[in-house]
Amino acid sequence: MGTIVLDTHSITGFSDEEFFAFCMDNKDLKFERDANRNIYIMANTGGMTGQMNVEFSAEITIWNRKEKNGICFDSSTAFKLPNSAVRSPDAAWLKKESWDGLTEKEKGQFPPLCPDFIAEIKSPSDSLELLKAKMLEWVENGCSLALLINPEERLTYKYYKNNIQIISFDGIISGEEILKDFEVNLSTIINEI
Repeated sequence: MGTIVLDTHSITGFSDEEFFAFCMDNKDLKFERDANRNIYIMANTGGMTGQMNVEFSAEITIWNRKEKNGICFDSSTAFKLPNSAVRSPDAAWLKKESWDGLTEKEKGQFPPLCPDFIAEIKSPSDSLELLKAKMLEWVENGCSLALLINPEERLTYKYYKNNIQIISFDGIISGEEILKDFEVNLSTIINEI
């Protein structure tokens, strides 16, 4: 099953509180919302994509434990972006001071901010063009570094500072200035799967 899009224009979309409640009422499904308040029902990933996601997330988590300057989030976390979209990347990282600036209620719902770093791993059911558009949305809403990892092509699209760089899985992906000293070679993660 691919992504299903629900048009909510006839009810002028859900408010932020209503959308959060809707998601909590349907916990077995994964939802996102675009800036036009369309709701996306996301397909579950297969085993290979899930395993690659956890391996990549582990790399970020291990780095973050050493650096101790931010907070890591998994693929179940949704963020309310400045453009009102609610997006849930496969992995995310946020500076600690941004997290600390939120209220307890904001932390408990969809945090109303854009992470400093996100990663999306393309699964076979995902549209590459839709994912590329989401990467631009992340960067336009304040994300400093967004990675689109495409196992099918064995390429990573690195979005940052009005620039896109394409890196082979055999190359080293660095965290630039945002994830200082973070490096990963995706071929080691892919080859382990």
